[in-house]
Amino acid sequence: MIAITAALAAGSLTLTACGSRDDDGGSSNSSDKTTVVIGVDAPLTGDLSALGLGIKNSADLAVKTANKDEYVKGVEFKIEALDDQAQPSVGQQNAQKFISNKDVLGVVGPLNSSVSQQMQKPFNDAGLTQVSPANTGTELTQGDGWKTGNSVRQFKTFFRTATTDEIQGAFAAEYLYSKAGVKTAYLIDDGKTYGAGLAASFKTNYTKLGGKIVGEDHINPDDRDFNAVVAKIKKTGAKALYYGGEYPAAAPLSQQLKDSGQNIPFMGGDGIYSGEFPKLNKKAEGDLATSVGEPVEKLDSAQTFIKNYEAGGYEDDYEAYGGLTYDATWAIIEAVKLAVEGNDGKVPADGRKAVLDAMSKVKFDGVTGTISFDEFGDTTNTTMTAYKVKNNAWTPEYSGAPKLD
Repeated sequence: MIAITAALAAGSLTLTACGSRDDDGGSSNSSDKTTVVIGVDAPLTGDLSALGLGIKNSADLAVKTANKDEYVKGVEFKIEALDDQAQPSVGQQNAQKFISNKDVLGVVGPLNSSVSQQMQKPFNDAGLTQVSPANTGTELTQGDGWKTGNSVRQFKTFFRTATTDEIQGAFAAEYLYSKAGVKTAYLIDDGKTYGAGLAASFKTNYTKLGGKIVGEDHINPDDRDFNAVVAKIKKTGAKALYYGGEYPAAAPLSQQLKDSGQNIPFMGGDGIYSGEFPKLNKKAEGDLATSVGEPVEKLDSAQTFIKNYEAGGYEDDYEAYGGLTYDATWAIIEAVKLAVEGNDGKVPADGRKAVLDAMSKVKFDGVTGTISFDEFGDTTNTTMTAYKVKNNAWTPEYSGAPKLD
């Protein structure tokens, strides 16, 4: 990864003026640089804004790095960040805004799989590359047929640096059953694409290992009073609660579980792996989460990213998807570089097509490890990490890849 100076990360670099692409792929003014915009879609306001702002900032850092080092000669990168409010309908509107801006050659995001479902087809129809650092819904790349071994790529424009719920659910099941020794669990999901898919994958793999699901429920993710379902869990004698969903509802659900006298671990996926979870949950100690990749803090490849993010003056943490977002943004930058190098050093007139064609060739050493994509657009890195809340903070417990049949 290219080194980033503290001055750059702090935003003190004075960027050279640059023009927009004209129909010939050149600059539209006297500047010798062509503007390439990378869109960023994430929830920048609302309950999930902590994760969304980490995504925005990490993409911003990648773009600043590329510009400072003139990584793609003759190109000045910019980001255009739009707030989807974690709402599919807003994400769909944002997709159209990105599509209408001819300088946008790739989009990073979104956070939520349900939002992505409304963005994928418009991007595909427009030939605009999308790389999500956070979408884990397996069907987004492989279709519903993946459950029966009939995976078919859904959209040629969709890629991701986060691994799938098929992988995450299997990893969580193996950890809870084999590492934590929990043989009975209660299962709850929030009914959204991400939560329901993750819960289903966990159930399949947990029961395959010999674990028993002693009860199941669905909740409204906007609710905050879960005492009724907590009482149902207590009657089953479950030794753990597995939740498919995100931290705004997970935190009060976990606390109310403990308040009822059930001192059992609450476990979820990367949707609860946020510094906000223990802040919102006074009894989070001992709770578990899985997240994609290894902890960036422990990766040699991530140390420059961490150092310069901290020096960058960003008010918000990079959170769970910071490293994955940097890598998603850099994947688009790499594709732009390949497109430019294949067009006599200029951004091609049909830049979107050239970038999309280049994505299958992208491979580089990123923040989170080696970045490349398989035939479905999925990341080839399937490493997961299990975390436990200790002293009111997430602490890594175990990293590895699940054993899939």
